[in-house]
Amino acid sequence: MSADLIVDPQIRFWVFLPIVVITFLVGILRHYASILLSSQKKVEMQQLADSQLLLRARALRENSGYIPKNSFLMRKQAFNKEDGYLMQKRPPVTQNMMTDPSMMTDMLKGNLTNVLPMIIIGGWINWVFSGFITTKVPFPLTLRFKPMLQRGIELSHLDASWVSSASWYFLNVFGLRSIYTLVLGENNAADQSRQMQEQMQMTGAASGMPADPKVPFKAEWEALEIMEHQSKLFDAEDVLQE
Repeated sequence: MSADLIVDPQIRFWVFLPIVVITFLVGILRHYASILLSSQKKVEMQQLADSQLLLRARALRENSGYIPKNSFLMRKQAFNKEDGYLMQKRPPVTQNMMTDPSMMTDMLKGNLTNVLPMIIIGGWINWVFSGFITTKVPFPLTLRFKPMLQRGIELSHLDASWVSSASWYFLNVFGLRSIYTLVLGENNAADQSRQMQEQMQMTGAASGMPADPKVPFKAEWEALEIMEHQSKLFDAEDVLQE
């Protein structure tokens, strides 16, 4: 019965803690390797200017109530008139991975520092610590969690709350982000989940700006065009006197 299962205390020192330490040290090495291999991302000046222009237009809409009506209308006219900032024609900035070698190089570096270490270290841990049960989660789980928490152990009658050594490694890979943030800072390269997100968004434009600015510029123009000025300071003196 799974309730009578007793784990040798030596597993804590020879399996449980070594996997935590190895995973943590690999993350530290991956962070510094990413720093050494990283290259400065090329940002198109037109994309950067467009993104800042959109931010200014949105700031005007969100904070229009704190400026006089004349000031709001002047700024709105500068954005939305026929030759205004939002009406100017801008050629789309194309980013083709096949024609930009730097994007292929960055993707290769990302695979080298992110995917390859996880495969190698995960395979080594699965081979060295194969068949060990490391710990048990402090709450009951359904049988659907067995493939995730008991990788490498084929015991149909084992409680799903027990965690195998291979599964414990993958839990550490994605669960040490708070420790990495504490040791390496907020924007570190050791966080596996963040690295995967960046890998999938390698071709994203600067500051979330899409390659073709026509759609966001048109949407911002329409939102600013139908907006009416409503002052939020008409009763400021009464509020301050209270």
